[in-house]
Amino acid sequence: MIEGSVSANGMASSSYPLSAAGVGEAPERDDALVRAVVHAVEVTGAHTGSVFLLSGDHRSLLVAASCGTPPSLLSGWRRIPVNSHIPVAEACRSGRMIHLAGADETMRRFPQLSIALPYPFGSASVPVRAGERTFGAIAVVWTPKPDGTGLSRTQRGQLRSAADRLGTALAGLRARGTLGEYDERTAPILVPLPSAPAIRVGLFDWNLDTGALTADDELCAILGIPPRAFDGRADTLAARIEPADLPGFRSAARAAVEEGHLLAHHLRILDGRGGHRVVELWGRVPESPDAPEAHLVGAVLDSGSGMAAVAAIERLADGFFALSPDGRLAYANHSLEDLLRVRQDELLGRRPWDVLPWLADPVYEDRYRAAAVSQQPVSFLVRRPPDEWLVFSLHPGAQGMTGWASRVRQPLPAGTGPGTPVTEEEPPISLAPPPGAPRVGSLYRVLTLGSALTEAATANEVFDAVADQLLPAFGGQKLAMAVVEERRLHLLAQRGYSKHFLARFEGTPLHARLPVTDALTSGVPLFVESREQLRESYPELTVGHTNSWAFLPLIASNRPVGACMLGFDDVHRFPDEERGVLTALGGLIGQALERARLYDAECALARGLQDALLPHRLPTLPGLRITGRYLPGTRGMDIGGDWYDVIPTGDEVALIVGDVEGHNVPAAAAMGQLRSAMRAFVASGHRPSDVVAGTNRLHMDLDPALLASCCYARISPRSGIVRIVRAGHLPPLLRRPDGHTTILDVPGGPLLGIDAKARFPESELRLAPGSVLALYTDGLIEKRDSDIGSDVERLRGALARLGGGGLDDLADGLLRDACHASPDRADDIALLLTEYAPPR
Repeated sequence: MIEGSVSANGMASSSYPLSAAGVGEAPERDDALVRAVVHAVEVTGAHTGSVFLLSGDHRSLLVAASCGTPPSLLSGWRRIPVNSHIPVAEACRSGRMIHLAGADETMRRFPQLSIALPYPFGSASVPVRAGERTFGAIAVVWTPKPDGTGLSRTQRGQLRSAADRLGTALAGLRARGTLGEYDERTAPILVPLPSAPAIRVGLFDWNLDTGALTADDELCAILGIPPRAFDGRADTLAARIEPADLPGFRSAARAAVEEGHLLAHHLRILDGRGGHRVVELWGRVPESPDAPEAHLVGAVLDSGSGMAAVAAIERLADGFFALSPDGRLAYANHSLEDLLRVRQDELLGRRPWDVLPWLADPVYEDRYRAAAVSQQPVSFLVRRPPDEWLVFSLHPGAQGMTGWASRVRQPLPAGTGPGTPVTEEEPPISLAPPPGAPRVGSLYRVLTLGSALTEAATANEVFDAVADQLLPAFGGQKLAMAVVEERRLHLLAQRGYSKHFLARFEGTPLHARLPVTDALTSGVPLFVESREQLRESYPELTVGHTNSWAFLPLIASNRPVGACMLGFDDVHRFPDEERGVLTALGGLIGQALERARLYDAECALARGLQDALLPHRLPTLPGLRITGRYLPGTRGMDIGGDWYDVIPTGDEVALIVGDVEGHNVPAAAAMGQLRSAMRAFVASGHRPSDVVAGTNRLHMDLDPALLASCCYARISPRSGIVRIVRAGHLPPLLRRPDGHTTILDVPGGPLLGIDAKARFPESELRLAPGSVLALYTDGLIEKRDSDIGSDVERLRGALARLGGGGLDDLADGLLRDACHASPDRADDIALLLTEYAPPR
């Protein structure tokens, strides 16, 4: 588990903060992060890896280090709520690896993630832990394999080991006080994927007077000489140079002595197979009064076939370009200038969709994102104004992306539009949102909150869902939600705000001039980025310690239902995209809040109906102590059919616990009928068996659609004799004065409503003073994946263990045990405890 306190949603939170350090303030931590993420990528063969650390407020996972991930892809996923349904958060919460072999498994287990990132990829997320402490998680992404398999068992084990080593390292740094702090203001460490160098560089120091030459191993390798075989003579290296180039080389060396440098001199190096390759020679002559000899110090650059390739690309009519990992143009040939009608100096170092207005539609950036995430080629059409079509093709790799562009010269089929995928020999990826779609990080925020709101039934659950998703997603620290009642605002719930600040809004009429009411009456969100801006518009408003706000109107069915106030401790800028997402989320929250408030009203009505059918007060009887408990189901508006009753009759008292099947209004109505029938038969003086039999016949005469069970016990306080009748109900329990507790396995008849002629046997036993008789319904004992016998035995043990105090304490303890054993319990609970305590 994550060590620390437990939040309202039941998830544990970290007990130590990782907040607010700049890059470089914790070098040992940074080194450990870099080693871990690079090793995770290497052992899994992934093309992307990231380390996430828990934030200081325990609600978010923040990217701390990333290897191979384009920075442009990190923005939407820089901060992930810990309780969100996304693999890395799930791994952090559960402490287990989340392994998704490909797109099919991702869609099945994490459908919202697949909608936000509709690209083929496999992923694995593993927690970073040390003992009981969780620091965060490591996630890797790879191109899915044709056979649909993911990481091998060995690779998964190596990934876990990488995470465990990182967890151990972070725990050690924390123990020594050198871990440092970390929060969303700390920029993540970006590490390029390891790769072989594209250019080889050899270094040398040549004494031009003596001819002695010192060369490093790389220079020897470039010239094809074993390093140990090199004798330190310039003539030995000269033998590897094309003879026709030697005179020009010696002339350039002499000129270097006069000019002080040698720049980009080309030499042809013999390859030993009758061919040669071209290298570049760069050098300078250092000035040193202590060394009168002339030295040429420099480097030999071997770009392989790179220079020839560049020259060849420059001669092509099509446009060729290279993108860096973050989508910026690193190279463009001259044909691309003509094709795009823009100069190279305007393109290089910038993202194409940021420079060219007709490439600014998010659909084109999403094509780049599809190639970067899946590491598979992508081709698509682009319309360049006024009416010329271009085809673009992107080919991703570990160090960036290569692309080409060309004019479309044949007529296009009907229905062709911008972003339409183009089929090549191998089909390109064609999944992308329509033009104008939001970035995937923003889309995921909407999907995640929308999913959480669909599961929220009550207004308070709506607030909890909004707070759990909205605050960590946008970096806020405070949230308040108000509802509209009779044209006034009333606080529903809040987190982080001071009571003094919120008191100004409580009961405020909608026509008052406040930021929240102005946003609500206009229907337009209000974004305030500084205290000065707020004071300028609302000078009488006390701002407290908050520096920025977002006031979101909650509109449903074209009427105001409430408002959200999102607060930030630091100054927060709201870019256009963030404003658009918050506006969209306000609409979702408004619809959910209206639905939840209707649910709350109906639920209160239903609970009131059920409460009216239960006894409000139990009679006080000499020789007996009686207490009862009723607990409705934990979720839903369902009305249960559980009930209990205590009916004095002469010198005796009748105890009844029953359960009608179902959780609806018919079940509650049937419960009311049965309770009234049993009261009538008891008041008539019938024997216990006749009371149950008569109730069964009456239930049958009413043409029941629902079955019911009950347990009836009649006690004589004078003698301690109790007579018990069961109708398909669970057996009662008896706790004797010495604490020994038994299950009273008395015979019983069928459920009520099955057979009008059914017989119900009657059992008799004598209670010892101090004994406790327990009657209950199945909601008290039922536990998922457990049989009824084990459930009753568990209750017997609890009754024996908790029975040392008063009767009310015993009843409360049994309910606590039931709620702990089944926190998502949906069934009602009825419990009736009776202690036999005759006067001395």
